[in-house]
Amino acid sequence: MYKNGLILLLFLFLASCNKIADPEKSIEVKPNIIYILADDLGYRETGAYGQTIIKTPSIDRLANEGMLFTQHYSGSTVCAPSRCVLLTGLHTGHSYIRGNYELGGYRDDNEGGQMPLPPHLPNMAKMLQDAGYVTGVIGKWGLGGPGSTGVPNKQGFDYFYGYLCQKQAHNYYPSHLWENDHWDTLRNEYFSPHQKWDGEDIHNPEEYKKYKGVDYAMDKMGEKALAFIRDHQDEQFFLYLPFPVPHVSLQVPDVALLMYDHLEDKPYLGERSYLPHIRPHAAYAAMITRMDHHIGNVMTLLIELDIEKNTIVMFSSDNGTTYNGGVDMAFFNSLGELSGYKTWLGEGGIRVPFIVKWPGVVEQGSITNHISAFWDILPTIRDITDGTYPNPVDGISLVPILTGHGDQQEKHDFLYWEYPARGGMQAVRMGRWKAIRLNTRKEPGGPIALYDLENDISETTDVSASHPDIVAKMEMAMSTRTRAHIKEWNPE
Repeated sequence: MYKNGLILLLFLFLASCNKIADPEKSIEVKPNIIYILADDLGYRETGAYGQTIIKTPSIDRLANEGMLFTQHYSGSTVCAPSRCVLLTGLHTGHSYIRGNYELGGYRDDNEGGQMPLPPHLPNMAKMLQDAGYVTGVIGKWGLGGPGSTGVPNKQGFDYFYGYLCQKQAHNYYPSHLWENDHWDTLRNEYFSPHQKWDGEDIHNPEEYKKYKGVDYAMDKMGEKALAFIRDHQDEQFFLYLPFPVPHVSLQVPDVALLMYDHLEDKPYLGERSYLPHIRPHAAYAAMITRMDHHIGNVMTLLIELDIEKNTIVMFSSDNGTTYNGGVDMAFFNSLGELSGYKTWLGEGGIRVPFIVKWPGVVEQGSITNHISAFWDILPTIRDITDGTYPNPVDGISLVPILTGHGDQQEKHDFLYWEYPARGGMQAVRMGRWKAIRLNTRKEPGGPIALYDLENDISETTDVSASHPDIVAKMEMAMSTRTRAHIKEWNPE
């Protein structure tokens, strides 16, 4: 009797800590998971985060029906390492890929991709495959080119469609995309994604047609995403959608520009690399809105198939807004009060939108200031799906905050980033404090700038001299969370 009473008490305790906020709800069926990742989308480039020019009704609806995070961080300030962090749960002090390590070139006959993930490395997709999920990735990969160990089908994904190589993704009208390991020929002739204007009349739309094709890659990906969901609606599935928008080049079907006819523009002529566009403001906004449309199609399909209530949808961006290719951050107020941008470890380079919709579990229209990062996603999904992962991770599960048990949510002692380009950088977020160290290649133990984000979100005033104790803690974090940069790559 006494033993049975203890068992009952233990059961009640565990029930109180259940991942599901509603104790009446059961997890008899594991939820489907859709993780949508935009590319170079700034913190304030959606309506849910304060954007007033670019229309994003579907993403805004996600926020209205789910939870919006105000202090979420990407894995890195550029594409490939950020994606590696997301899939492995390891920040860039521990992750295998820490920069955009490029292989091959831009031409079709020289497509090499980026540094590939090795075959032995555990990741989120492999974990979910082991848990019985059908896994798919549709969009931009960037973690291994054709024939390498890093291609999606060798990294835990049952299905892949999109760009293997990030360089190919600089053109939204490529000659081909990849479907698993097969070359999918599109109705586009190859042309270089990096050209300057060489026409006669910069205001003549006809002279910009050479920077377009027939098949728009983003639309192809949207179609494949819907097909994957339909094909696996009766199974548990994980669909990773790393859409390439709004990474330049500025390219979008002409019809998409009509919504932004009111924007005043002057042509972008390729001065800062990538392709020219006659209406760069309209093109940039239209690219984001077109991606939003495809996200809306996904949400509508979930309802039509009656699987919405058992599907978690997450949305984020791999890093902050870019500074080149005709993008006008100031015009769109892309980063708001945040400083920096893509390729820098200021808040504008790594603070990103993050929205989670989980019907019946996550409170609709909720907002959290909890500090989180990409490396938290894997342990979160592990806990939601009862998956097992063989290696330790740097992340902390967000299940408590998502399920209405914020008082039980574990917090990070600090978040850490390192980035080998631009002379080398390190950054640490520790509560209200943010530290940045530059020129780490030449001066590994160089000075640390300290910012009080509660009073200086724009990181304008270095207060390191006034807080040597905090600087010492940041120094310790930087020294204990790193290891030597990978200097050589062995494809085996």
